Amino acid sequence: MNNSDRSYPRPDFDRSARWQNLDGTWQFARGPAEHVEKAMLAADSEYPERILVPFPWESQRSGVEANWLEQGWYRRTIEVPEDWGTQRTILHFGGVHYRARVFVNGWLVGDHVGAGPFECDIASSLRGRSGDLVVAVDAPVDKRAIAHGKQRSIPADDYDGCAFQPSSGIWQPVWLEPRPATFLRSLRFESTPTLDAFIVRATVEGPSRSGSRLRLLIRGGEEELEIEMDSSGLAEARFALSRPRPWSPEDPYLYVVDTTLMSQDGSDEVSVSTGLRRIEIADDEIRLNGRRLYLRGVLDQGYWPDCGLSAPSPEALRRDLELARASGYNLVRKHLKLEDPRWLHLADTMGMLVWEEPPSTSRYSVASVAAFHQDVEAMVARDANHPSTILWGLFNEEWGLDWKVAEDPVLQQVVRETVALVRSLDPSRPAIDNSGWSHVDTDVVDWHYYEPDLATWAKNLSALVQDDSAEVPVCLHPHAIEMKPLAVSPRVVRGRPNLNGEYGAGLTSVERGWYLKWQTQELRRYDRLSGYVYTELYDIEHEFAGLYRFDRESKDLANLEPCQANAENVLVLGLLPEQPGVDVQTNGGLISFEVRLSHHGTGHLSGLLLGQWGPHLGPLPMGPRAYEPSRSPELQAEPFILGPPVLVRTQLPSGWSAGRLHLWLESEGTRVARTSLDVVSSEGANAISGSSSRGPTVS
Repeated sequence: MNNSDRSYPRPDFDRSARWQNLDGTWQFARGPAEHVEKAMLAADSEYPERILVPFPWESQRSGVEANWLEQGWYRRTIEVPEDWGTQRTILHFGGVHYRARVFVNGWLVGDHVGAGPFECDIASSLRGRSGDLVVAVDAPVDKRAIAHGKQRSIPADDYDGCAFQPSSGIWQPVWLEPRPATFLRSLRFESTPTLDAFIVRATVEGPSRSGSRLRLLIRGGEEELEIEMDSSGLAEARFALSRPRPWSPEDPYLYVVDTTLMSQDGSDEVSVSTGLRRIEIADDEIRLNGRRLYLRGVLDQGYWPDCGLSAPSPEALRRDLELARASGYNLVRKHLKLEDPRWLHLADTMGMLVWEEPPSTSRYSVASVAAFHQDVEAMVARDANHPSTILWGLFNEEWGLDWKVAEDPVLQQVVRETVALVRSLDPSRPAIDNSGWSHVDTDVVDWHYYEPDLATWAKNLSALVQDDSAEVPVCLHPHAIEMKPLAVSPRVVRGRPNLNGEYGAGLTSVERGWYLKWQTQELRRYDRLSGYVYTELYDIEHEFAGLYRFDRESKDLANLEPCQANAENVLVLGLLPEQPGVDVQTNGGLISFEVRLSHHGTGHLSGLLLGQWGPHLGPLPMGPRAYEPSRSPELQAEPFILGPPVLVRTQLPSGWSAGRLHLWLESEGTRVARTSLDVVSSEGANAISGSSSRGPTVS
């Protein structure tokens, strides 16, 4: 596999002018080896298998499919190009689960633990320009004390019902690149509150850092900055912009900063991409560049068929973002995973907002908290320049905290320390301390609520949005609902944005589409709410909660389009639907209901409400309208304020026993909001079998 087969792994911190892709076929042996020395000197015959890197050894794509293997050995030869000259050769790993010991020509050059990326300087271990590279990986089957997210463990995690096949071994790209002995370690960009400059923080390492000069040039612009480094290797400066252009979902403009570090050891050239934008909490709202932001989010766990946590290709990373966009979402919650940096860069360029969170542990211990904190630090260090990332998520549903936060002061202190850690690393973004319930110290209050009964959903939703002392109904065990406090104290909730972090219901695809429509509509009734996150974008293994199948193909949602439910403008119908396929049952064909407009754009919006009858469960038909009010009612709304109701009266067309009423708002000749209503006569209802789900759903 050559460089053209896969894109450069760090487009946000780009040294791609010279690099060598090491993805491809490696030799592989299943452990354990008796001695490290034996593995170093092993003949080819002792590496009997071939594995495709970077795919987990459990995956079909890897060619190995080694389930519940705790140790594996990778081997290949490397050859450094002649034109790299005398610069240091750096070996990069995007991610290895869980512990990796790296050897070159028998020398230990790296020993890393955790989900984050790491690198090894292998220049001193090469023989000329050649090397025999061996990577020993330990991946314990008991993962409860290590950061592993949704990877299944033996013994099982407490959340085993929503865990998946592990992704062990090398699961992110591996590559070589040259750099001088004195080099740019990191370059952090933080937008000023006035959005007219960046605060630049540079870290330089190496023997000649004192007196080295760092030159920054905005690509395509005239702005230039030069910094002289002192012996600390740390520097901070203001980089003014002559024509500031803020990043937003509507205009995802990226600044590319071409950077050159000049020292006695030579020059180090890196291109760093970032965006000029400000994310903040003010007046119970999330604001982007000073404007209120409403998050229409979807959960994405970053799994693929036959590949586990590794994307099958860079194109697959783009495809998932395109599916989220096509479904009407403006945010993706990347769940319990440090995703490939190429995915984040694509989110930057496409204008998709990201809620990012590290993989969780399962059981509480001092060691498990330390492992979790290590990945929090890795997440912020790697991804802080991405403008798409607007939220740092930390714990999820008290995983790794034994589900006892509300009653245990020790665990509450762990949460506070974790929040303090992420704020110290990056004060520019809000953080969510413990997504789902029992908040301790958070910038955003979110809650997870799964409930298939729509009347109960509406009642508890009202409390969760409006009551600072609310409790969250949680299905911790089959057929047993427990109440978790939204926060350990009401003061934690006050003055902070309120956000749904997970929801969804239904067992079949038709039910999933129906619940998406009606539950999302209910969320849009509340002006205070700052958004929601639907569970989830696609199915995974045994979990059939997705809007798409695991292979990302479409599902039968009974012609209900997710993009209508998740639009900037939504029609909110004033009725309680009965079940999928029968929103309203009518005797005599007459129906009446109220309609309101939820408008999350800018400025006042008004328009005419129009409609058309079509076949039951069918799409909007072409041709003359079977229904159009003689005087179309006008709907209107101000931004983020639910508009006043209008009353709609209509009836099934003559001779119809069932039909779908399509409704839309037309403003200045454009359809700006759409919905539909399945209406069945009393006689027709008797012929429709089945009922809505009343069982628990995934979390």
